[in-house]
Amino acid sequence: MAIERNNLTLVSEFILMDISADPKKQQLLFILFLSMYLVTGLGNLLIILAITTDTRLHNPMYFFLANLAFVDICFTTTTIPKMLVNHVTGHKGIPYAGCLAQTFFFMWFGAIDCFLLGAMAYDRYAAICHPLHYATTVTPQLCILLLAASWTTAFGNSLTHTLSLTRLSFCTHHQIPNFFCDLSAMLKLACSDTFLNYTMVNTVGTLPVFFPFVGILVSYMCIVAAVMRIPSTKGKWKAFSTCGSHLCVVSLFYGTIIGVYFNPTSSHMSQKDTAAAVMYTVVTPMLNPFIYSFRNNDMKGALGALIKGENLTLVSEFILMDISADPKKQQLLFILFLSMYLVTGLGNLLIILAITTDTRLHNPMYFFLANLAFVDICFTTTTIPKMLVNHVTGHKGIPYAGCLAQTFFFMWFGAIDCFLLGAMAYDRYAAICHPLHYATTVTPQLCILLLAASWTTALGNALTHTLSLTRLSFCTHHQVPNFFCDLSAMLKLACSDTFLNYAMVNTMGTLPVFFPFVGILVSYMLIFAAVMRIPSTKGKWKAFSTCGSHLSVVSLFYGTLIGVFFNPTSSHIAQKDTAAAVMYTVVTPMLNPFIYSFRNNDMKGALGALISRKPAFTP
Repeated sequence: MAIERNNLTLVSEFILMDISADPKKQQLLFILFLSMYLVTGLGNLLIILAITTDTRLHNPMYFFLANLAFVDICFTTTTIPKMLVNHVTGHKGIPYAGCLAQTFFFMWFGAIDCFLLGAMAYDRYAAICHPLHYATTVTPQLCILLLAASWTTAFGNSLTHTLSLTRLSFCTHHQIPNFFCDLSAMLKLACSDTFLNYTMVNTVGTLPVFFPFVGILVSYMCIVAAVMRIPSTKGKWKAFSTCGSHLCVVSLFYGTIIGVYFNPTSSHMSQKDTAAAVMYTVVTPMLNPFIYSFRNNDMKGALGALIKGENLTLVSEFILMDISADPKKQQLLFILFLSMYLVTGLGNLLIILAITTDTRLHNPMYFFLANLAFVDICFTTTTIPKMLVNHVTGHKGIPYAGCLAQTFFFMWFGAIDCFLLGAMAYDRYAAICHPLHYATTVTPQLCILLLAASWTTALGNALTHTLSLTRLSFCTHHQVPNFFCDLSAMLKLACSDTFLNYAMVNTMGTLPVFFPFVGILVSYMLIFAAVMRIPSTKGKWKAFSTCGSHLSVVSLFYGTLIGVFFNPTSSHIAQKDTAAAVMYTVVTPMLNPFIYSFRNNDMKGALGALISRKPAFTP
C-alpha cells in the first residue's frame, strides 16, 4: 500500500524477513533469540552494576566499559524485540516511520559502539605507553568529553543519513531482505535516485567506523612497540593481559562488520547477510560481558562480590516490626490477617478456576484477570505467611538472605500487578474504541507477549534493585520499620553510601509504576471520548460497565500507592506506613475477586456455575 506525500511515493509499511524460511525452525529460533536477548540484557546490566558499585573499578577503563555495556543493551533493543513481536503476532510489517526510527537508532548506537571502542584503545595506549602521566592525561573531564563526543558525533551522522532517506520514494517492492530496517536495505528498495545517499554512505558514513578503527590500529601498534621494550616476559604478559578483553571485543565487532559490508555485493545472499547481521546485532553484545568477566580478574572479583555481597559488614538477621505495639491487639490482628490471607487465596483461586473452566470467559479480558488473580496470591504470600509465623513463634527475626529474597519477590510481583493493570486498560481501549478490529488486534499471541513482557520487565527491575542492595553494608541498627522487608526500609537501615540506590529508585524504579499508570490514564481518556460519542444513554452505560471493575481495582491499587509514596517524608510515621502497607499488600488483593464478581455478570454466572456444580461419583 502506498500514499502520496510531498510529490513522493512512500509505502506506508515495509515487510521484514523471517530469520528462517523453514516454519519448523522458527519456533526454535524464537526461543534462542529471546534467550540471547535476556542474557545480553542481564549480562551487560551486571557489568554496569559491578562497575558502579565497586569503587576499585572507578577508573577510565571501566567508565568506558560501563557505557559500552549500556549502549550494547540499547543496540540489541533496537532490533530484537520487534523481531520477537513479529514472530508472536504473525505480522511481519513495520510502519514507514517505524522503519526510519529503527534505522536511525541502529546507526546511532552502532556508531557509539565504534567510538567507545576507539576511546578504550586510547585509554590502554595512555596506560601502557605513558604510565607516569596516565592520571594527568586521561582525566575524568577527558573521559566525559570523549563520551559526549561519541554520542553527539554518532547522533549527527545517524540523523544525516535518516533525513536523506526521507527524500527517497519507495514503490511497489517493500520486502526488506533482513529482520530489521537498516540503511543499506532501504537504499536497495528505493525507486528514486540514490546517488547522493550512496555518496554520503561512502564518505560521511564510513567515518564512525573508519576513524575509530584507525585509532585502534595506531594505539595497538604503539602498545606492541612499548611492550616489546619491556625486558621481562612476565612484564610483557602483564601489559598485554590488560588489553586482551578489549582486543577480543574489537576483533569480534569489526570482524563481522568487515565480513558484511566489505564483501563483494555479488556474493551477498539473504541468508548469509542475515547470519552476519545476527553476529554483530545479537552475538557480539551478548558475548562482551563474558569476555570482560572471564578474561579480567578485577571484573571477576567485582561480579563475585556483587552476586555474593562479600567484603561488607552485614548483619546476619533483621528484626521485623509487629503490626501493633499493643500485645492485647496482636491476637485479634493475627486472626484478622490469617482470615484475610485465606479469603485472598480462596477468592483469587475461585476467579482462576471460574475463568479456566468456563469457555465463555476465554477471551483477553479474563485471560489477564486470571493472571492478575494468580499474581495477587503470590504477592500476598510474599509477606503475610512470614508475619503470621513470626507472631506464632514469637521470633521477629528474618535472615539477611531471606530479607533480600522477600524484597525481590515483593518488587517483582508488585511490578507485574502494575503491568497487568496497564495491559487490561489497553484491552478495554481496543474493545470500546475499535470494536470491529478487536479480534484481530488483541490476539492470543499479543496477550501472551504482553504477559511475558510484564514478567520479564518486572524481573529485570526487581533483580537490579536487589543486586544493588547486596553492595550496601548494614551496621548495628537492624530493626526494619515494617512487618516485611521492602526496598525503602532496607535503604534507610544502610550505613554505607546509598546515592546510587536512590538514583536508581527515582529513575528506573518508577518505570513499572509510572508507565502503566500513564497508559491507563491515556486509555481511559480515549475510552471516555469514544463513549461520549455514543448517542444513547443505555449504550454509554453498557460501555462504561465493562470498565467499572477494572477502574475500581486501579483506583484502589494506585490510590494506596500514591498515599504511601507521595506523602511528604516528614509526615511518615511507622504506624501510618504499616497501615498503608496493609492496604496494598493485603486488602487490595483480597478485594479484587469481590470487585470483579459483584460488578460483572459474566463472572457472577461463571462463579455460580462453578460453586453449584455437583461432583460426579462413579459407583
